Amino acid sequence: MAVPESSPTPSTATGLQKVLGPVQLWGIAVGLVISGEYFGWSYGWNTAGTLGFLVATVLVATMYTTFIFSFTELSTAIPHAGGPFAYARRAFGPTGGFIAGFATLVEFVFAPPAIALAIGAYLNVQFPGVNPKVIALVAYVAFIALNWVGVGIAAAFELIVTLLAIFELLMFMGVVSPGWTMANFVAHGWSGADSFSLSAMTGIFASIPFAIWFFLAIEGAAMAAEEARDPHRTIPIAYTTGIVTLVVLAFGVMVFAGGVGDWRTLANINDPLPQAMKMVVGESSGWLHMLVWIGLFGLIASFHGIIMGYSRQIFALARAGYLPSYFAELSPRFNTPHRALVAGGVVGVVAIFSDELVQFGGQTLTANIVTLAVLGAIVMYMMSMAALFKLRRSEPDLLRTYKAPFYPVFPAIALGLGGVCLVAMVWFNAMLTLLFVGLMALAYGYFVLTSANRDAAAPDAMLHTMP
Repeated sequence: MAVPESSPTPSTATGLQKVLGPVQLWGIAVGLVISGEYFGWSYGWNTAGTLGFLVATVLVATMYTTFIFSFTELSTAIPHAGGPFAYARRAFGPTGGFIAGFATLVEFVFAPPAIALAIGAYLNVQFPGVNPKVIALVAYVAFIALNWVGVGIAAAFELIVTLLAIFELLMFMGVVSPGWTMANFVAHGWSGADSFSLSAMTGIFASIPFAIWFFLAIEGAAMAAEEARDPHRTIPIAYTTGIVTLVVLAFGVMVFAGGVGDWRTLANINDPLPQAMKMVVGESSGWLHMLVWIGLFGLIASFHGIIMGYSRQIFALARAGYLPSYFAELSPRFNTPHRALVAGGVVGVVAIFSDELVQFGGQTLTANIVTLAVLGAIVMYMMSMAALFKLRRSEPDLLRTYKAPFYPVFPAIALGLGGVCLVAMVWFNAMLTLLFVGLMALAYGYFVLTSANRDAAAPDAMLHTMP
């Protein structure tokens, strides 16, 4: 039975409070992702060119659209803070839960340091003497603190900065449109060439991680499901409107930025939008400075939202015995997973200050952190779609107030395109794949040695098949 909207009562199983409505969840879903429109994606131009990357983005947008419409069935039927971990464990047992939980942790713990570095790069435009990594560290401290004081305050902040970020992206498109030409956008558009070739096809597949960055982490809103009022109604509204919002913004930003000048100067930097605007309005324009300052809201929205997401994932895994129970404790004052917040922050800060650990293949630190996060995401997406198929067969009577449209076509498309993306990423990122597999092997060793912790964990009906 749904909790009435006027009753922000705590969840009896976890102590997490049910305070989020559909608009707040939409703000979380879009805010988690919207930094992807501000930076990260332009690295795809480096390998594919503007036209090749456009093809990759169409492919990835199709995967995400079919995935979200399918994933929403899981998140409404099983509104659990663990999100994909909970779905996979219910479908495939503890080992399935481990795979999905590990993959989600990699995605949500390694995406924030990339965003923090971009925050540093944006502020470095205004304050060249300040080290971007120091700014990134300050951002972690500030937004862990904000998430600590309560999900209601955090979600309200997320909604405000998300709306400002959307306004800023629309403003960017409007300001640069007078300087846009199709000739600029298509020049050298196929992996640096003017015509399609085999190397262009290779570039398209190599650019997939950066097309995924446009949409990465939208599924994280599912981790706030235990804190949603009437999740069976609010989650579908948030997800379906969220994916439409993000698809429109992603293609708008990419096309407008690519046609204002020589896009090759934007292909390997953390602040492509300010630099693109600079080509049109000049360095001293007030529009440019406004973009830098207001543009920070997009980065902050995702950074703040993903911190919220990783804390719920760590909390849910610890509560179920997959991580030390220490991280399942809630703040006595604010009922927030404060220890999980700090734990994810420590990993992120280590990544920021460990260039030599994650910098492979001649790419920048940010590009490699993005790729590592995307590897985790793709594995999790495929596990989630597999869980959807499995639960349709094993639990036909599970209450599904929302069902994936065009089943089984939509989840099959999402699963198939996820497989294509995974193969492409492994092929073009061998060293990062080895790092991902090595981390998974270490985590699996811990999983095998700590089965007693899962046996001793408090029962959780959502993680188990109902009779």
